[in-house]
Parts: sequence; C-alpha cells; structure tokens
Amino acid sequence: MASLNVSLCFFFATCAICEVARRASKALLPAGTYASFAREAVGTAQLTACCLEMRVLVELGPWAGGFGPDLLLTLVFLLFLVHGVTFDGASANPTVALQEFLMVEASLPNTLLKLSAQVLGAQAACALTQRCWAWELSELHLLQSLMAVHCSSTLRTSVLQGMLVEGACTFFFHLSLLHLQHSLLVYRVPALALLVTLMAYTAGPYTSAFFNPALAASVTFHCAGNTLLEYAHVYCLGPVAGMILAVLLHQGHLPRLFQRNLFYRQKSKYRTPRGKLSPASVDTKTHKGE
Repeated sequence: MASLNVSLCFFFATCAICEVARRASKALLPAGTYASFAREAVGTAQLTACCLEMRVLVELGPWAGGFGPDLLLTLVFLLFLVHGVTFDGASANPTVALQEFLMVEASLPNTLLKLSAQVLGAQAACALTQRCWAWELSELHLLQSLMAVHCSSTLRTSVLQGMLVEGACTFFFHLSLLHLQHSLLVYRVPALALLVTLMAYTAGPYTSAFFNPALAASVTFHCAGNTLLEYAHVYCLGPVAGMILAVLLHQGHLPRLFQRNLFYRQKSKYRTPRGKLSPASVDTKTHKGE
C-alpha cells in the first residue's frame, strides 16, 4: 500500500502543480496565447505525467504491489474525471486539434501552435516524471528507474491490427466527443471518462489504448521492439484515420475540405404546402365556372 500511496500523492501533486500553472498563465498571458499554447501545454503535461505513472501501476503493480484490475480501472476513471474538470477546455490531444481544424473551428496557425504546445508539454512531462522516479520514493519507482533504459514496446500485436485498434478507439472517442460537445459538463465529463476506461480495458492489452499521438510519442516511441515508422503507423496514422471517419459520420462531410454532404440529405428550410389551394386559385376557378 505504500507504493500506492506514493502514486496517489504523485497524481495529486501533478494536478495541483498544473492547476497553479494554468491559473498563473491565464492571469499573465494574453487570452489567445493562453488558449492556443499555454493551456494545451499544461494540459498535455498533466495527462502525460499521470499516464506514465499509471503505466507503472499497470505493468508493475499486479506482481510487485498486488493491485487488481478493478483498482487500476477505477484509478483511470477518476483520473479522467479530474482531467475533464481541470483542463479548462484544453484538448491535450493532436487529433482533437486536427478535428477542430477540419470543422473550421480553428485556423491553421492556431492548430499548429496547439500541436507544438502538446508535443512540448508531453516531452517536458516525460523528462520531469523520470526525474521524479529517480528519487526512488517507492519500490515501484525504484523498479521503474532500473527498467526505464530498457523499456518495452506497448504494441503487443501486429502493426495492422494495432492500427485498427487505435483507429477504432479514436473513432468512438471522437464520435462521442462530437455528440456530447453541446452537453453540460456534468454529463460530458463522466461519459467520456467511462468511455476511456472501457477502451483501456478492452484495447489496453493490444496497444495500451493511447488514441493520442503526442502521448504515445512520449511514452513508447523510444522503446525497443518496433521501428519508428511502425509506431507512427499505429499511433499517428490510425488515430487520424479514426478521427476523420468520425467527423464524416457525424457531419456527412469535412467542412474544411468540401461542403457537399456525402451521407445525409439536407432538408430545405421552406416547405410548400400540398393539397391546399390559395384564395386566388379558388377565385379563378369560381369565375371559370360562371
């Protein structure tokens, strides 16, 4: 239980520090810079640090700490509840930033700025988390520090199947995100957290269910077992394809690229009444009858 307590303190400290950084940058920076860069960088750093610590619990916890899957899945659900409440509108996911660009909700410069912020935030969180592990505050951190140099790949299936798994996870995530985008926060956040937990349970044994290129790049791209191109196919190409399919299914088209609706017929705003004659036509028929 001591190792679990250290991990819980790590989660709490990470979220608290990121919240302080969010509020400070929101107060000091212009609104545009905060929304496009600082908010995304801090949110991605929070997500990446918690994911790295969660990976330690998933890989080492069952045999070193006796943690069961029910505890681990509960932690995943609670963490994404906290992320959804504290992110302040940040996506912390490159595919969401690309979705906003395709939906004409963000310009190209803002999208590129968000993507760079997400990459920088993920890399910074990875470096700081490894530094924290080096302190060896728990047995799990000690083991992780020893194994960090020789990390294993999170891709435990073929490249094609991994692409399909990551693409399917991203598809369902973005379809739910589009469907719930106008819902209240109190409904949207638990629904998305539950969905992420279910996908972590079903797809986790195959690809770790990242469906987030920035997160996957910081966690597993440097690990042995697969080439960089194979990682890019699974964790970048698969999620982007899943996101595009989700937007197509939800919208019927990609607003940034073309306006023609491929799946749904657009109904006209004006409906002409059928089976009814106007007063003018009735008068005309009356005069003809006379």
